[in-house]
Amino acid sequence: MIRSYAVQSLISALPGALTELLRDTPLSAGKVSFAWRAAVGPALGRETEVRLDHGTLTVDAASAHWVKEVRRSSGIILKRLHTLLGPEAVTAISVRERA
Repeated sequence: MIRSYAVQSLISALPGALTELLRDTPLSAGKVSFAWRAAVGPALGRETEVRLDHGTLTVDAASAHWVKEVRRSSGIILKRLHTLLGPEAVTAISVRERA
């Protein structure tokens, strides 16, 4: 039987472990995409594509609704990306609707 406190401890340890794994690997398109999905969750991750160029993360969103959601949450998202990738990796987020 798994006790609930054991499961909670594992869940609380995952962000730290994920951060350590990501920070020790070279910055790549795959790493940025993975960190993006980890920072925004599955729903927003499915509706967006990202690319990093000289510190600016360009987000292509599937619709105007998702553009609005990314813009509304960009401060929180940027803090999460700083935690996962380091503060120098992403310095700005630019959002646009996918053509």
